[in-house]
Amino acid sequence: MTPKTKAIKGDLLVSEPFFSDPFFKRSVVLLIEHSDQGSLGFIINKPIDIRLNDALDDFPEFDAKVFFGGPVKRDNLYYLHTLGNRLEGSFEVSPGLFWGGDFEMLKELIRQGEVDPDQIRFFVGYSGWNPNQLDFEMKEHSWLVVNSSIHYVMSDQADLLWSNILKEMGKQYAILSNFPDDPSLN
Repeated sequence: MTPKTKAIKGDLLVSEPFFSDPFFKRSVVLLIEHSDQGSLGFIINKPIDIRLNDALDDFPEFDAKVFFGGPVKRDNLYYLHTLGNRLEGSFEVSPGLFWGGDFEMLKELIRQGEVDPDQIRFFVGYSGWNPNQLDFEMKEHSWLVVNSSIHYVMSDQADLLWSNILKEMGKQYAILSNFPDDPSLN
């Protein structure tokens, strides 16, 4: 896997090992939108220690993880899924991967047992960039851009995703995947 020089909707942003921003350190972000108006994505490798039913009162019993999607609008819940057109109003991010859709319909599909927790990821907050901000950060080498896949987004080993992607990028990046989180403690 080779890093790309330009990002498009559906790509993954992999933070450089030395990126010190506390929200994005060792993050993998799925890019949902990227245009002249700005960029939006979700951090897909930072599950939080809360279950969906702990966060929502009026939601059917559903054993789904919740992820920290980013520092913007952390009081909102968002979701990515593989349900496609079964969930009206969904927006296709990449082949087979969708964002959002009718929330009441989603709850009904869950009540009927038609949704498996492996088909959906919930996020608290999102990651957002002003116009040209993400392009600037990429030029500053804060992010590596790689092709995405449903396998990455729906991975059951989200906490290992950052280092696994770097390892798949070859020796140069595999070495960085083992770089200590805090080199001063080394």
